[in-house]
Amino acid sequence: MSRIETDRLFLRRWRDPDREPFARLNRDRRVMEFFPGPLSAEQSDALVDRIEAHFDQHGFGLWAAESRAAGDFIGFIGLAIPRFEAAFTPCVEIGWRLDPAHWGKGLATEGAQAVVRHAFDVVGLDEIVSLTVPGNVRSRRVMEKLGMTHDPKEDFDHPILPPGHPLRRHVLYRLKRGGMN
Repeated sequence: MSRIETDRLFLRRWRDPDREPFARLNRDRRVMEFFPGPLSAEQSDALVDRIEAHFDQHGFGLWAAESRAAGDFIGFIGLAIPRFEAAFTPCVEIGWRLDPAHWGKGLATEGAQAVVRHAFDVVGLDEIVSLTVPGNVRSRRVMEKLGMTHDPKEDFDHPILPPGHPLRRHVLYRLKRGGMN
């Protein structure tokens, strides 16, 4: 499936014109607050290439999010298979990254609800997960609005980040088929 539609969003495959606004978003320290650091334009382009390769390999991925009203690229919402090993992998993760101009409008939740339906009804998954650092209250709120549950016993140290890194500790949320709000 190349596109998912909601009332206010088109979630679609990536286009070359998305790369520049995505690089700008990935340089924004507000957006990257809970990541190890901002991305260079080259790193951002490499991420788009990995996202598109994931689509080609798995048939799903992190869709580019486009505002239906304005037709502009605003970030991504979608599914990905984590590239690291942890107690809960292998799994499929739902995630989002939006331009701050679009925060606080319910767009991440709206898009993520459509992605959850796609994950269960089209892809045929039985469960999805989401993860972030404990202090990322905005993303955790989206996870909770989706009906995802958090068990503190499953919190973990992200294996890609070194011991002592301030963002190493992560919380894990889960959602099983039929559990969405």
